[in-house]
Amino acid sequence: MNINIVDPLNAEMVSAALGFPSPFRIEVLDTCESTSTLLLDRAHKDGRSDSVVVCERQSAGRGRRGRSWLSAPGDSLTFSLLWRFPAGMPPPTGLSLAAGVAVARALEGMEAAGVRLKWPNDILADGAKLGGILVETVSSGGRHTAVIGIGLNVRLPREIADAIDTEAGALVSVMPYAPSRNLLLANLLKAMAAMLDEFEHTGFAGFVEEWLARNAHAGQLVSIHAEGVPPVEGRCVGVDADGALLLDTATGVRRIVSGEVSLRKK
Repeated sequence: MNINIVDPLNAEMVSAALGFPSPFRIEVLDTCESTSTLLLDRAHKDGRSDSVVVCERQSAGRGRRGRSWLSAPGDSLTFSLLWRFPAGMPPPTGLSLAAGVAVARALEGMEAAGVRLKWPNDILADGAKLGGILVETVSSGGRHTAVIGIGLNVRLPREIADAIDTEAGALVSVMPYAPSRNLLLANLLKAMAAMLDEFEHTGFAGFVEEWLARNAHAGQLVSIHAEGVPPVEGRCVGVDADGALLLDTATGVRRIVSGEVSLRKK
């Protein structure tokens, strides 16, 4: 299926921008069910650790807690990468937060203003959601493999804005120019490669200070919502070295574990 867009994605252009040798093998698809679903299937079949799949139109893109991820060809950037951690390394707790730091680094390097991180996996600016991150892991034989899915709004078509239940934003509103998606992808992959190398040595502990500096809800009263349990209210006081949210409640500081709750400003 051919998709007529102004700024088409091109694997050769992305690889050239990454430099030689490229740290990733990049595959560009017009359509697919989900880039993360595709790479998770490959992960079970011993797919390459450096695989990146980027797609213009996903029929079943996934967000956190089973939500659909909506994207528009030419106006969004949606991709996933597969990464196998060294044998014997502990489970990659906090990886979605470290990935958020990597995305923020890349966007700030392209002059995006006011980038903030919402625990555990949203990218914000001016209170609006620019994109999100979904990390899924596979473990076998003491070795952990992660598929990191990232979606960003470059522009925000009206049909996408009207179809979602949260305030959405786009990179064109926080950058001095409309970014080339090929250059954007290359810069994001450079930041992800650096993050993954650092994460293998430090875990999320090496990213805590950077994450806290971009914490969208630092010091704010928030309500934590999870299925099947009453909301937990408190003041957002930070994150732990494993990526857990620290919430100052009426009964003391509580740890909220990544992947179990959503964070909503009161």
